[in-house]
Amino acid sequence: MEQLVKNTKLYLFDMDGTLYLGDRLYEFTKELLSEIRRTGGKYLFMTNNSSKSVADYVKKLEKMGISATREDFMTSSQATAYYLKQHHAGKKLYVCGTKSLIAELESEGFETTTDLDETECVVMGFDTELTFQKLWDVSKILLTKKDIPYIATNPDLVCPTEFGSVPDCGSVCIGIQNATGRTPVVIGKPGALMPELAMAKLGYKKEETAVIGDRIYTDVKSGLNAGVTAILVLSGESTMETLAESADKPHYVLKNAGELLPFFHKI
Repeated sequence: MEQLVKNTKLYLFDMDGTLYLGDRLYEFTKELLSEIRRTGGKYLFMTNNSSKSVADYVKKLEKMGISATREDFMTSSQATAYYLKQHHAGKKLYVCGTKSLIAELESEGFETTTDLDETECVVMGFDTELTFQKLWDVSKILLTKKDIPYIATNPDLVCPTEFGSVPDCGSVCIGIQNATGRTPVVIGKPGALMPELAMAKLGYKKEETAVIGDRIYTDVKSGLNAGVTAILVLSGESTMETLAESADKPHYVLKNAGELLPFFHKI
């Protein structure tokens, strides 16, 4: 672990379940982020949660006492916008997502619509403002426009809260699949795109980069797919039991990200 900390220059942190839980910041988070910067490293907050815009996340962290800017984030919303520009530029989007997700995509130059006839691409996000009308609309679009592109920001089945979990984007996509037979192109973790965009943005190599998160099927798998160090923390969703059952194994397993601190203190 000491050698890992010496060699790693870019840390890509999952957020909920890794640095905080709900609105409760873990006690080690501020010091850990400070130590990374003190020792010359960089970090980005890399989250699959598309219910909040980057501006929303900046405000959330500020309330917790962590100073952040837009440049400190790599979100599934940003990665989705990148993918859409590469493959579906200029298409009108029906977004089953929050007002924040819609604003994020519109800020990237996309036109959104609630007119089903005008819709040229469907984007599914983690929608904390979900209504049955949205589910109805998405089902109708996917069933009546057989070849329309269908994109999901992330595959997470649940989102952790202080009391347990609530359904996330992946669970809603399963419901839509049951209704329409359609499955989306999934953009966020476990895909390699987010770590790859982060490394390209900041100019770091794979051997200098680590992904840290509490989920094996998103965070760890994303790190493995991108060819970087994958670190699992047991402060959120995953347990030793789920790790034992998983075919995907992280390079390191920690009780929480705070276990990295003693190794930074040696630098």
